[in-house]
Amino acid sequence: MPALHEDDGVFTLDLGDDENRFSPDWLQAVNTSLDTVVEASGALVTTGHGKCYSNGLDLEWIVRHPEELPSYRTEVQELLARVLTLPVPTVAAVNGHAFGAGAMLAVAHDFRVMRADRGFFCFPEVDIDVPFTPGMAALIQHKLTPAAAIASMTTGRRFGGTQARELGLVDETAAEGAVASNAAELVRPLAGKNRDTLGTIKTTVFGATAALLRAAEPAAQP
Repeated sequence: MPALHEDDGVFTLDLGDDENRFSPDWLQAVNTSLDTVVEASGALVTTGHGKCYSNGLDLEWIVRHPEELPSYRTEVQELLARVLTLPVPTVAAVNGHAFGAGAMLAVAHDFRVMRADRGFFCFPEVDIDVPFTPGMAALIQHKLTPAAAIASMTTGRRFGGTQARELGLVDETAAEGAVASNAAELVRPLAGKNRDTLGTIKTTVFGATAALLRAAEPAAQP
């Protein structure tokens, strides 16, 4: 489960050491940690350890609770919207695989640092026949260049760290063992920014995308 640690104003949210999928308990733990970071006006680094940053939606949980899929997807998209507009500086330290909603979580941060030699950044939706919701599509398109959005959203291609940096999916790459520390040093000078001002700026810049993520899904047709 996620765990939060603080060092001189920089909070590192460890997402876990497995696939770090978005189970309801995992989502609740992440949101509780975000409450702490915002209250302290710190800077945020999210990372995992092991092979994965996050593989996104908890598919096994969805299969067991199909009737809860709409509310579950609402919770997932609320987390993406919250990170996108979080009133503190944020950086994703992508230590390994980031797939689907896990990659979207990374994209929702202000910055991204990825391990150079191992792990893939991928939006597999086109290959698993799961179209992007309007909010998810807007998030990716807002944060990436049009070329990067097309190359990643329509192909299902798996990008290694160096390829992800060249395409603009991530801002920097780092060696094994240095991803989280490089991310912390990237964001450390930004710790302590006025959260009201920063939150207003992010809401102004990303408000339309956040609104799409938070929009209710249309009712199913009879």
